[in-house]
Amino acid sequence: MIDLFTWPTPNGHKVHIMLEEIGLEYRVIPVDINQGAQFEQDFLAISPNNKMPAMIDHDGPNGESYSLFESGAILMYLAEKTGRLLPKDMAGRYRVIQWLMFQMGGIGPLLGQTHHFRVYAPEPIPYAVDRYTNEAARLYSVMDRRLAESEYLADAYSIADIACFPWLRRPERQGQRHDDFPNLKRWFDAIAARPAVQRGVAVLAEHQRTGPISAEARENLFGATQYKGRS
Repeated sequence: MIDLFTWPTPNGHKVHIMLEEIGLEYRVIPVDINQGAQFEQDFLAISPNNKMPAMIDHDGPNGESYSLFESGAILMYLAEKTGRLLPKDMAGRYRVIQWLMFQMGGIGPLLGQTHHFRVYAPEPIPYAVDRYTNEAARLYSVMDRRLAESEYLADAYSIADIACFPWLRRPERQGQRHDDFPNLKRWFDAIAARPAVQRGVAVLAEHQRTGPISAEARENLFGATQYKGRS
């Protein structure tokens, strides 16, 4: 059994989708980041960077419980544990890993900043909006060029596709349109149609924010609470 500490964000959905694809049994433990649950000591014990998702595999290495944080590391761990969605040959494996790193170092943080300055910033900052919207378009273009020559990011469907997909579900937040990137759109639609993906993005969907961000959530996500020392 896996205990998954999560919330319905792109990084959370990455792991939801992976677990649904590989069919491992897991228990969802919501971490309401809007209410500051990510700062509770029990959660920090397994996710010292106070970010979700995190997980405990109660059937980990040597049959012992094993905890992990960082969604990319979790995807790699689950792939190695099950022998799924990550090739065993060195060339294929690193073809996947490089696109996974593209997501972890580019798609995630830079599209996250695009969301912030376009949607959540308390006042518009045109320079920041333009910079990150343009960077979002560049990243979409990188994927579109790759997907013109390959069905998936690393040839076959893999953890690289699972990592990128949730970040592209709301292109309007990034000032983009899937229709402007036809190869990416073909890839996105094919992944969105997978039953395991549909189950994964439905996890905790009832908690998906639909309205304006509250003052409490703004403080917990972007305010001084993030920078307090914790022991």
